[in-house]
Amino acid sequence: MDLGIKGRRALVCASSKGLGLGCAQALAGAGVDLVMNARGREALEAAAEEIRATHGVRVTTVAADVTAEEGQAAVLAEAGDVDILVTNAGGPPPGMWTDWSREDFIKALDANMLTPIALMKALIPGMMERGWGRVVNITSQSVKAPIAVLGLSNSARAGLTGYVAGTSRQVAGKGVNINNLQPGIHATDRAVSLDAGVAEREGIDMAEAKAQRCATIPAGRYGTKEEFGAACAFLCSQHAGFIVGQNILLDGGAVNATM
Repeated sequence: MDLGIKGRRALVCASSKGLGLGCAQALAGAGVDLVMNARGREALEAAAEEIRATHGVRVTTVAADVTAEEGQAAVLAEAGDVDILVTNAGGPPPGMWTDWSREDFIKALDANMLTPIALMKALIPGMMERGWGRVVNITSQSVKAPIAVLGLSNSARAGLTGYVAGTSRQVAGKGVNINNLQPGIHATDRAVSLDAGVAEREGIDMAEAKAQRCATIPAGRYGTKEEFGAACAFLCSQHAGFIVGQNILLDGGAVNATM
């Protein structure tokens, strides 16, 4: 399918690996030029060079912490008049409700709620003026079905979801569509971290921890960054203009819900 976005320009945050990289690769495959961001310069440059070589698109890199004020300024200065924004940031650490202080919640809100909001506020006005734009926020299945040990993530991402629910309806008439992708477990570094936590708590090896988690997923496996990226690219396409303010699960059926 021709996504109709060849020649568009996208900012993809936290895109040196994992789900962000999957989104960047899929958009590049559709002919989109990229501004890629991540904290680690070496991994970011390697990912960008591979995308240039594979897809022949223009790729600009910004090595910065997008959750920090100075990092946001650097990323936005390079982003300019992008047509597409994909927000993404690593989730806060797992734990129990008794573990988290006010400062822990502030950090989670800064990374997983306030940063995406700041990027949207900076870039959506230009999209509205030009009459076309796409925003995809990478959130979590925990917005739909809270995960007890991810209470910081549950809270911050649910706040972002509420913001998008209202904002998306206000800008859709100007050709700008905002939607959220809610990943379940995917084969990324985040999965390794979560599995390692289970293995340590239960005194089992990593393979058994992964097998236990896979058994809770009807698809029987972890998702891939390629699958996730393809879904993101579709939401950014010309075909997704009537999808507004939606939260789309990519979880292999793990959330057991009718709607």
